[in-house]
Amino acid sequence: MAFLWIISCFAFISAAYGCGVPAIPPRVTGYARIVNGEEAVPHSWPWQVSLQQSNGFHFCGGSLINENWVVTAAHCNVMTYHRVIVGEHDKGIGSNEDIQVLKPTKVFTHPKWNPSTINNDISLIKLATPARLGTNVSPVCLAESTDNFPAGMTCVTSGWGLTRYNAPSTPNKLQQAALPLLSNEQCKTHWGSNISDVMICAGGAGATSCMGDSGGPLVCQKDSAWTLVGIVSWGSSRCSTSTPAVYARVTELRSWVDQILASN
Repeated sequence: MAFLWIISCFAFISAAYGCGVPAIPPRVTGYARIVNGEEAVPHSWPWQVSLQQSNGFHFCGGSLINENWVVTAAHCNVMTYHRVIVGEHDKGIGSNEDIQVLKPTKVFTHPKWNPSTINNDISLIKLATPARLGTNVSPVCLAESTDNFPAGMTCVTSGWGLTRYNAPSTPNKLQQAALPLLSNEQCKTHWGSNISDVMICAGGAGATSCMGDSGGPLVCQKDSAWTLVGIVSWGSSRCSTSTPAVYARVTELRSWVDQILASN
């Protein structure tokens, strides 16, 4: 296996920028690289975060869940000296976007994160200063513990990850791909006992997440709002489009997220 790669939206945010409803609507082929994906409509996934080293190197994705918090994967190993970029579409030099460069003040990793099994692959980043919400920056909704997103449902993942496993660099422009959800029983036909209840699988149908997408969102529509259902976690080391990728299952991790946000 190779690494590949929150509390509800607050009422006052939702009033102005309802969670999961982009000001700029996304357009997804087939619903719909990411592998075999397509460039996203600029700023149509306004919760998409790029986690970067101090030199600007993109190493993981994340999702804004309110103006003070970002969710990502534990295996991204985010430190307080890293940069959290919101409002970005084209990470190329000279793109002249109105990005916000934010700093983590604290990183909370799930106490049961296990790098050997890749269980509980989730971290929460508390921002040192709040993100300014607007047309290009707004939060995603978080799946509730009681939500059910059935196998076969088409969802979308996004990120700046490799568009093929041996590509020399990640794409500058944000990519997206529509992927079907699998049941964990279906996923075990590919990954066996590596699949646990805190994981959810998607893909295996011609597109997939890849290195650099880690920590980024898998979103599904619920009541017309895009809802964070998975966090890009792991999958095929060659980013095979016929093998499902594995995501941290937000419904199973939601109660921990609520605890951290409530106490911090």
